[in-house]
Amino acid sequence: MMEQGVPPVSVGRLAGSAVLIGGVPVALFLVLGIGGWLAPGLTVVAALITFLAAWVVAWLWLSNLARLAMVLRHASEGSSEALAQPGMPLLPAMRDVAEATGRLARSLEERSALVGRLRRADAAILENLPDPLFVLAEDRSPLRANRAARLLFGVPATDMRPLAGDIAALLRHPALASAVDRALAEGEVQAVDIVLPVPVARELAAQVIPLDPPLVDGGRLVVQLMDRTRERAVERMRVDFVANASHELRTPLASLMGFIETLLGPAEDDPEARRRFLGIMAEQSERMRRLIDDLLGLSRIELTEHQPPTGRVRLADLARSEAEAMTPILARRDVHLELALDDSAVASPADGEQLAQVVRNLLENAIRHGRQGGEVKLAVLRGTGERGGAVLEITDDGPGIPREHIPRLTERFYRVDKGRSRVAGGTGLGLAIVKHIINRHRGQLSIESEEGHGATFRVWLPGGRVEG
Repeated sequence: MMEQGVPPVSVGRLAGSAVLIGGVPVALFLVLGIGGWLAPGLTVVAALITFLAAWVVAWLWLSNLARLAMVLRHASEGSSEALAQPGMPLLPAMRDVAEATGRLARSLEERSALVGRLRRADAAILENLPDPLFVLAEDRSPLRANRAARLLFGVPATDMRPLAGDIAALLRHPALASAVDRALAEGEVQAVDIVLPVPVARELAAQVIPLDPPLVDGGRLVVQLMDRTRERAVERMRVDFVANASHELRTPLASLMGFIETLLGPAEDDPEARRRFLGIMAEQSERMRRLIDDLLGLSRIELTEHQPPTGRVRLADLARSEAEAMTPILARRDVHLELALDDSAVASPADGEQLAQVVRNLLENAIRHGRQGGEVKLAVLRGTGERGGAVLEITDDGPGIPREHIPRLTERFYRVDKGRSRVAGGTGLGLAIVKHIINRHRGQLSIESEEGHGATFRVWLPGGRVEG
């Protein structure tokens, strides 16, 4: 609370000041009295009045000084509130100083308010910049991170913590650490390209900007990150699409051209051959359609793979829906689907549409490559141990997968048995799509199989459980 009125003055200081002010006149009166120039009674009265006057002047002076000190203290704190309090200095010189101090305090308060507004505006601008940005102190410790930086490191946008551990890990990247050293040593902006391999590969362009003078909070460097992952993925997508499409479409396209030539030539008047060839052409056209759809779908997933999803998905509900959609394929292959679904398992954060594609692709693989008239098991479980989460398991009773092929199953167009895969209608992209979706969800895919004993595809996803 602000002090009210005149601040108290200690008796010791008051007495000392009174002696200092009235000591000489009182001594003079005493000398005159002792020398007989003044009557004894008059000497005592004159000395007493002089000392009392000195006491009053000392009290007034010290009170004025105390009030002025209080005003200056509050002015240094950016407040002019003390100037409005009663008991302002009465001495003219003090009044002039107090008024000047008041003007200075009001000016400083206005400037402080302006600086505060500008600082808040700067913070709001930095917070809402689209590129990730964080501020480092002289010792390279992180001070601030904006909203985009928090999202980059997988922290909710409303979380204002400085991400010290995450940024410290980033700063250990050799290229970025070297750029920070050069920026501090040379005082010039440094640019560098870096690749972050985990949890999902990201390609970033970083700018390290030295600040001279430093910010109020001690910030000496601003590190700005520009995510180039999507741009580079688009470039690779174009190249890969042309290469993959030209390679995989060559065979069905050659078949179509051959059948068309046959229908226009030797089989022109043969209804039986025409019917058979048109059926094969329809199959090849459908194969090309599926291939193009899968290529485009895979490319879209790769473009957003570095951005974690949002939302929550009940895996049991999703699995039931996809199992019902597989009824025609199950009937065609005479396969029995056994379900074991835990309704409390939930994936979070998760994209329901993409996880449905994971279930669909894995189920279709198990049905197509499992035993004719066999059994496929689809299970949804809650994760165990410290990491928790949710687990999706799909098991078939097919011929199994040789051990040497398992590490490469998620590669594009990789097939264990190319002839059997094409007959079964696969494009060779299903497991690649599954892998990239699971990467986006920061999950894990494991494959267990023995030749002659089927295969189990197990997907772990971060999440928890739903109550009620």
